[in-house]
Amino acid sequence: MKKMVASLMIALLVLFAVAPAASAANAQRGGFMGFIAGCCFGIRAGNAYNDGKELHFREWCTIIPYVGVIFSIWNGIESAGGTTTSDLAAKYGATYY
Repeated sequence: MKKMVASLMIALLVLFAVAPAASAANAQRGGFMGFIAGCCFGIRAGNAYNDGKELHFREWCTIIPYVGVIFSIWNGIESAGGTTTSDLAAKYGATYY
């Protein structure tokens, strides 16, 4: 367990050191927040974040243990109802979708 935590800390340290230089080189969003968005929320959210969109509060809430299941079910119910990205953009604004 200690080796895993140490490895994770080293990886995060390297990421913090390299990500700002890499994101400044190609003048896009990304870096550590792009990594978190892609890793925790999936490729759609990571790419949308890199395009300049913000993460919706329901996406952030999915990383909370136990509570995240409720938000995942909420997302599934809305998706099953036929909600599209343009519906969400009209409801929450183009900043998110």
